Amino acid sequence: MDGMKTFRALDIAGSGMTAERRRLEVVAANIANARTLKTENGGPYRRQEVIFQSVMRRASLAGGAMDRLPEVAVSDVVSDRSDFRMVLDPGHPLADEDGYVAMPNVDMVFEMVDLMDAMRSYEANLRTVRTFRTMFESALQIGR
Repeated sequence: MDGMKTFRALDIAGSGMTAERRRLEVVAANIANARTLKTENGGPYRRQEVIFQSVMRRASLAGGAMDRLPEVAVSDVVSDRSDFRMVLDPGHPLADEDGYVAMPNVDMVFEMVDLMDAMRSYEANLRTVRTFRTMFESALQIGR
């Protein structure tokens, strides 16, 4: 068995951890801006979403051979184009002529579920890394 192929699980889990960390950052930004009514674009904050992509990375193996390694990556962070929530507040300085204020399209319940999902995915990848480390340490002990 090629020694470098043994470490593929670490590379795959590491790419998953990196992608999930980015998703956690985006979810945190969504939660932090859930009440931001005016952005640099002029309107309320628009929820952001992370788009994942499966990629094949070229990896060097022992002896100079090349192989392809599957990874997950963040391909883009895009704005959620769903409608803003309209709240009746005629006295608000940002209210329209009918007295409605456009609120960010951030749903806190959805964000919390997304946050928990990202954390669990990150933790699953971390468990993979820890399990690999434990197995590798056991293999070294057998070799002594």
